[in-house]
Amino acid sequence: MRNPNPVPVGLEVPGRPELPSLAPSGDPMLTVRFAVPAVPKLLVSRPELLKRLTAGMGGPLTLVSGPAGAGKTVLAAHWAAEGLAPRPPVWLTVEPGDAPGAFWAYLLEALHRGGVVLPAEVGRPTRAEGVSQSLLVRLADGLSGQPEPVVLVLDRFDAARAPAITDGLDFVIRNAAEGLRTVLTSRTDALLPLHRYRAADEITEIRQADLQFTRADAETLLGKHRLEISPEGIRLLVDRTEGWAAGVRLCALAMQRSTDPEEFVRQFAADRTTIADYLLNEVLDAQPPATQDLLLRACVTDRIHPDLADALTGRDDAAQTLAGLAHSNTFLEQVDATAWYRLHPLFAEVLRAHLRQRCPGLEPRLHGRAARWLARAGQLTEAVTQAAAAGDWEFAAGQLIDNVAIGRLFTGLETDQLGGAFADMPADTKGAAPALVGAARRLADQDLPGCEAGLRRADLYLTDSSGPQARLCRAFLGVLAGRLAGDLEATERAAADADDLLERIPPRLLAGHPEIRALILAALGSVELGAGRLDRAESALTAAVEASGGQGTEASLCDALGSLALVELLGGRLRQATEHARASLAVAERSALPPERRARVGHLVLAGVSVEHDDLPAARSHLDLATLAAGPRPEPVAVVEAAVIGARLAAAEGDGEGALAAVHALGPAAFPSRLSAWALDELAVAEASAYLARADAAAALVVLDAVASDRPEHALARARALLAAGRGDDAVESLAGLSDEAGVPRSVRAQACLLRAQIAASDGASEETRRRLGQALALARPEELRRMFAESGPWVVRILRQEPQLARLHSWLPSLAPGRAGSAAGERPAVVEALSERETEVLRKAAQLLSTEEIAAELYVSANTVKTHLKSIYRKLSATRRSEAVHRAQDLGIL
Repeated sequence: MRNPNPVPVGLEVPGRPELPSLAPSGDPMLTVRFAVPAVPKLLVSRPELLKRLTAGMGGPLTLVSGPAGAGKTVLAAHWAAEGLAPRPPVWLTVEPGDAPGAFWAYLLEALHRGGVVLPAEVGRPTRAEGVSQSLLVRLADGLSGQPEPVVLVLDRFDAARAPAITDGLDFVIRNAAEGLRTVLTSRTDALLPLHRYRAADEITEIRQADLQFTRADAETLLGKHRLEISPEGIRLLVDRTEGWAAGVRLCALAMQRSTDPEEFVRQFAADRTTIADYLLNEVLDAQPPATQDLLLRACVTDRIHPDLADALTGRDDAAQTLAGLAHSNTFLEQVDATAWYRLHPLFAEVLRAHLRQRCPGLEPRLHGRAARWLARAGQLTEAVTQAAAAGDWEFAAGQLIDNVAIGRLFTGLETDQLGGAFADMPADTKGAAPALVGAARRLADQDLPGCEAGLRRADLYLTDSSGPQARLCRAFLGVLAGRLAGDLEATERAAADADDLLERIPPRLLAGHPEIRALILAALGSVELGAGRLDRAESALTAAVEASGGQGTEASLCDALGSLALVELLGGRLRQATEHARASLAVAERSALPPERRARVGHLVLAGVSVEHDDLPAARSHLDLATLAAGPRPEPVAVVEAAVIGARLAAAEGDGEGALAAVHALGPAAFPSRLSAWALDELAVAEASAYLARADAAAALVVLDAVASDRPEHALARARALLAAGRGDDAVESLAGLSDEAGVPRSVRAQACLLRAQIAASDGASEETRRRLGQALALARPEELRRMFAESGPWVVRILRQEPQLARLHSWLPSLAPGRAGSAAGERPAVVEALSERETEVLRKAAQLLSTEEIAAELYVSANTVKTHLKSIYRKLSATRRSEAVHRAQDLGIL
């Protein structure tokens, strides 16, 4: 099951051309969202407001707040077009459906298109749920280092309701310091802590009262429409609209059609009709019946294409009608230079309400027609959401199944949008596709019983004659469900079915959905790992890494790299384990995966490596990070290895009771599914080692003898226990074959030689002792397995001191003091990620014993920015305080 065209794995591919920015669906990002809207031809200039916008560039935040149609966007666009900003603004229009991950992906793309050069390590989001704090830290740091402030305009920011967006933006604004100037246009006060900005005098506010048209503004606008209205008529118009810019503009359009504009103003002012009624009566009703029908039908979609409008009306005049409306009115505009149009949001909202009132029951049918047209146009996500709005669950689900897009319910920026579209789908909806999608949604929530119930319903509809897409989706979900259940047999069976069906799917479909193959392989490899079948796990996981080369596969790449790192650790290949673990963490940081999807296994492996390298502080730091990153339902193999590594670390720190507690803390509740024989033996070996740390060899032997195992690790653990119990001859028998048997991990062979050396030393066989110790050192040297020598006892130190030539040959192993814990002298501590240039500057100042405030003053940044950098430094250097971070940096040659 290998990708026929694997993408080389690596953080960067030198010489590889930059790919166009795509949405997870494979479609380009909507260019219109980055474009400064065109200034209306009949523009009413607001010079005082333009000056206030420019003055706002002296501080970090400018807020333009007012109701829909108040002229917020027009003002900001006019300001940008006049070149009044310190540099050309970066523009981004915020959409109501933006999930946090999508918002930050678009914002980063806007900066890129605006010519803002950011460090490559900032990364890009790939998950809808949000971004990591680390990405925001890197973004703020990259902005703070700009040669001149970046001017960012976020239009319609009130659409950003998620706290993850507003909190993240507040963090970036505050920590980008002088490098960012942000302008927000919003219908309501943003969810930012505006009181803090006001208290610090760091905000410029242009509010509804400022945006209201004055009588002079209204007179100017009416004049541009060639309307001559008396001062009293202008007063009535402004009073009735309360200066609402869109209301004045729409009235001007209606007045142009009126035979008596002055009389129109008097009637409009005297009537208590709402603006909505006005829009319907004076704007909609002013159109010919065919145009009214088109607008009422087209309002059900966010974007209108002439062909889509024709499909909704059943006519073929939409292209000319839409072009005419866009040319003559302000409530419909063309999207950039494309064939698409967009209604004014308020007008669209009024139209939809009127459609429901005028034509009950028509709206769902229109949604259904739109869904089918969008599906034919290849707009999958919009097609699904329109079908869901129509209640046509079979068609909506069928789009995901027929296009093999079911993986998007698990990964990608559109995960939340697609999952939310099916939130109201009844669980008993008939058909294979709805049953499969329902099962997928349950599985995404880790509801295994709900998923299995959905799969059973799907099986009632699926037959051998069902299309390969549906059966592939069923096999795909079977693999993922088998992983969640820890069921090796079921997972392998489903993976075999999927492997066969993948060959029957049209290549064009698979090319657009690389996540299917990648998720299957990652899941299979994880289950093989949990069963202790390391060779098969390595093969599947390596293939998963190779398959994770396309957009939307970042989660599977991170997952596969983490699991592959654990395979290497268990096989004693520490260098490769470290490489894969760090690559996994790097992918997670760049992709802003949620903590439960990204950090646990990577940090867990680095903790295990650090223990074997005898760098106990780094091991403790990584283990703590792995524990913090544990999701609501971590995989059994991760839980088991966390206990094993935790017990080994506690024993190394001299805490035998803690080592035993780490293993005993695992109860039945930690494992919803039955553990494999391999996992049970892992725990038994760890428990026996904990008992040996408490000098209880008898208890260690009882634990080991209760588990039947032919693993070399088990034989080694039993030999250690036998030797501790004074049964040297039995220990030698247990070690038989471990020193040179093919397939035995290097680390086990090294420890077996070391035990043989210890037995020889206790027998007074000095020559045998030196020979066996030399073999152990030679086997341990490639991976620098220091801990095994530190815990072996004082006899190792004594012999190394007696054999200076042997000690010099193995200088990687410094002199060990009995009972010593901590990093080996001269060892370079593990680093999670390289320090950025700004972080290095902060660390240099910290090494000079400057306070946080002094560092901030030296670097011309805020104290909060310095604190953020320090937290990142501590994480990367596995440190908990400044002095420790400075010492580690000095050891690494950073300082």
